Amino acid sequence: MNSRKNSTYIIAEAGVNHDGSLTKAKKLIDVAKSSGADAVKFQTFSAENLATINSPKANYQLGNNKNESQYRMLKRLELTKENHFILKKYCKKKKIEFISSAFSLEDIDFLNRLNLKTFKIPSGEINNRPYLEKIGKLNKKVILSTGMATVNEISHAIKLLIYSGLKKKKISLLHCVSEYPADIKNLNLRFIRFLEKNFELNIGFSDHSTSIIVPSLAVSVGAKIIEKHLTLSNSLNGPDHKSSLNPNNFRKMILMVRQAEKALGLEKKRISKEESQNRLVVRKSIVAKKNIKKNEILSYENITFKRPGKGISPMKIYNFLGKRSKKNFKKDEYIKW
Repeated sequence: MNSRKNSTYIIAEAGVNHDGSLTKAKKLIDVAKSSGADAVKFQTFSAENLATINSPKANYQLGNNKNESQYRMLKRLELTKENHFILKKYCKKKKIEFISSAFSLEDIDFLNRLNLKTFKIPSGEINNRPYLEKIGKLNKKVILSTGMATVNEISHAIKLLIYSGLKKKKISLLHCVSEYPADIKNLNLRFIRFLEKNFELNIGFSDHSTSIIVPSLAVSVGAKIIEKHLTLSNSLNGPDHKSSLNPNNFRKMILMVRQAEKALGLEKKRISKEESQNRLVVRKSIVAKKNIKKNEILSYENITFKRPGKGISPMKIYNFLGKRSKKNFKKDEYIKW
């Protein structure tokens, strides 16, 4: 999945933030690429197959069109099949992976014809048996979002995918809180560790908060994939713009993730080259507290501990206390065996 060894795979969730515009969709790809994302993800659906004609909107979808049905909103946000081909080709040119979430069985068939390498299953389809079975039969890489799902539902979906023909190693799970935007107190990032421990899969986090630091925190508890909504402007009128990051904040978010990767390191103590150099400077040695004559008894009255640490360590002090000095020592001279 990752294009760089031990690197978090970052997905820019363009979703429907193109507002049905091919031009905006291309700009979102441009921003995702220039920000350092590994993939950009869209949504493949037709309003006809996704919602009933009078289906109401969720509260976060209301925006300025409170009287508009969900069906009408979705109709405005559709990407045509031709647009999909254009955007996939554009992603190839920009050297960024094109991903899209299918929202119907017909959409799965279409994306398969589009020759997608990775299928992203949105949280709302985790309990859709025919959907899961169809994707499982393709035996392609799958990223499964787990928003709104119980642990039993997650387990059942994984088993169904595998039973349908998908190899377990091709499955990645995304912890997700399906709020738009998600409240920080509900993110429960430690659940990422639970998923990794209990399912032994590649685990990531689909972040719907407006925070730029949360993804790096998710990486610190084990996330190997980060998905985050991207918008050209938070002031645009659409269902997801308010819960997305603008280009500037998206770049900052990725920078924080890359810094978190470097800071995490390995599960073993490692002394850096700089530390080794500093150790000699800031540690102490056993030295003469004042001039010491040969045969003088060594005690805390005439020996002490001072920097640098090039002499004998203070850990060896009891090898000297009460012993007679074998030679003369000047003040601050290292005490030697």
